[in-house]
Amino acid sequence: MAGEPMSGGCACGRIRFEAEVDTTDAYLCHCRMCQRASGNVSLAMLNVPQASVRWMGEPDWYRSSPIAERPFCSACGTSLGFRYLEDTDKMDLTVAAFDDPSCFRPTSHFGAESMHRGWLNTEGLPETRSDEYQRLNERWERAGAKPPG
Repeated sequence: MAGEPMSGGCACGRIRFEAEVDTTDAYLCHCRMCQRASGNVSLAMLNVPQASVRWMGEPDWYRSSPIAERPFCSACGTSLGFRYLEDTDKMDLTVAAFDDPSCFRPTSHFGAESMHRGWLNTEGLPETRSDEYQRLNERWERAGAKPPG
């Protein structure tokens, strides 16, 4: 995977990026900042050199703390990553923002003090495929559109 270019972007397509990715090792951040920024219990992140990221359409940046900022799309709200303001040449991109995030795998946790362990192992819970959920498909059909993905 040495330096393989991978693309991604926000939900509406206004912000796109390409990053040279040399690892499939990602991590789950459970810190309260990431929880609030994503509206979720954790945020899957991939650490990359900042110089390897090329933005097609500059993202909006939110100064989430005195030490860091986060790229996002102000049109659709997609969270795209995280970076410290100084003393690093690295940044994180959100795994789900990649066009094909299937190659990445979680190898560690960060911000474990805020971890919600009940959400880590959900194996055995009932599963429903969205493409088999009739009411959802009817909504897409009434809208004259096809479901994403």
